[in-house]
Amino acid sequence: MAVAQSIRTRQTTSYPRQRLEPLIPLEATVPVNEFSPPLRAALQEPRSIEATGIPQDFLLGLALKILYFNGTLKGWQVAQAMRLNFSGVVEPLLTELKFQHHIEVIGGDHTNRASYRYKITAKGAQYARELLDRNRYAGPCPVSLPHYIEIVRLQAQNRNSVNRTDVQYAMQGLVLSEDLLDRIGPAVNSFRSIFVYGPPGNGKTSIARAIAHRLLTDNVMVPHAIYEGGSVIKVFDLEVHPVIGSEDAQLSEANGLDKRWVCCTAPIVITGGELTLRDLDLVWSDTNRYYEAPVQLKANGGLLLVDDFGRQQVEPRELLNRWIVPLEERLDFLTFQTGKKFVVPFETLIVFSTNLAPESLVDEAFLRRIRHKMNIKNPTEREFYQIFITACRERNISFDKHGFIHLLREYYHKPKREMKACHPRDLLDQMLDFAAYHGEKPSMSETMIERAARSYFGELL
Repeated sequence: MAVAQSIRTRQTTSYPRQRLEPLIPLEATVPVNEFSPPLRAALQEPRSIEATGIPQDFLLGLALKILYFNGTLKGWQVAQAMRLNFSGVVEPLLTELKFQHHIEVIGGDHTNRASYRYKITAKGAQYARELLDRNRYAGPCPVSLPHYIEIVRLQAQNRNSVNRTDVQYAMQGLVLSEDLLDRIGPAVNSFRSIFVYGPPGNGKTSIARAIAHRLLTDNVMVPHAIYEGGSVIKVFDLEVHPVIGSEDAQLSEANGLDKRWVCCTAPIVITGGELTLRDLDLVWSDTNRYYEAPVQLKANGGLLLVDDFGRQQVEPRELLNRWIVPLEERLDFLTFQTGKKFVVPFETLIVFSTNLAPESLVDEAFLRRIRHKMNIKNPTEREFYQIFITACRERNISFDKHGFIHLLREYYHKPKREMKACHPRDLLDQMLDFAAYHGEKPSMSETMIERAARSYFGELL
């Protein structure tokens, strides 16, 4: 379902909004109980230890660590902590742990085994500490790597597409040329890569954020963690994966779905000058003894914005070479500390945004691998006028044509200063600051414009 089908038709005006409304993701268009049949089938709750895809020894250790950290728990509470079915998976695990004398039953209703209260024994506590020395992960049960790959690919096959109306709605807070609007939609539908370049201050990051928050409307199922080769990779991150509703509500309304997965809106990962090559591989924690997923793995099903590209500490070509295989093959290779490599899907819309000239950063061969390129230029005088009017409306400041002409003449034409899309917003905010200080009503008088422009442009006059 396209975005336009889930919103009311809006009347257009001659002056589009300059500022986006708070960038809150639109309500996802596919409720949890309306997944495609293949995806829903793949997400069915495992009802046996074998169906989890995780070795029994790992599951036994996970249950024991959960009891070690939580003290006494009822059977259903252990199942809830592990996000696994009680009767088919957790109860057999607890029975085995009890047989091994690692836990004991200390009470409960004999007519309801899920209510049995379990406590770790001294022997079990000793073994739990040994397990924690190797791996301190004690959260929801991970999913297997093959299961993760299957779900990511099924979600990619059912991804929503956008049309021109969707793009116009998503970008209504920005004054953009028709040519640029017509290129954003195909770039989003390709779900490949976008290179956004041009001088600073003209909305490159705002465009990327609008794409992320207003055009990527699919639900994305994200696992708490992935299990591969005896190691745990933590994936779910509340800062990256906005949960639809709440996880508690999803658990109570799972309707037979695998509770190890969390239904989220499309993830959005924004990284800038701090990005290094190490951030693109698994992050090992000596303290926790498990891995944290790299940024591109967390962004699967959503958007990864590499902002200020070219200003990273690593050379741009080194960084871009890291993306060649993912961009071409839709696959990414990750490496454990042991040197073992494995493949994960790369189903991410990656956006490179830079203020630097593309030819100074990358060669022609790499640019060919970038599916879509967008040059975000300085606004024309007409566009600058539209942006100014809209910014005035948002701040409840009366637009004054004479004041605007004075601003253009004195601070743009005479000093031959380039107009930037961010200038109207910034100058008007300066006017609000001065008006509040002097106890005056904000206006576009020449006096107010002089104060704001001199303060804003400073020594650049």
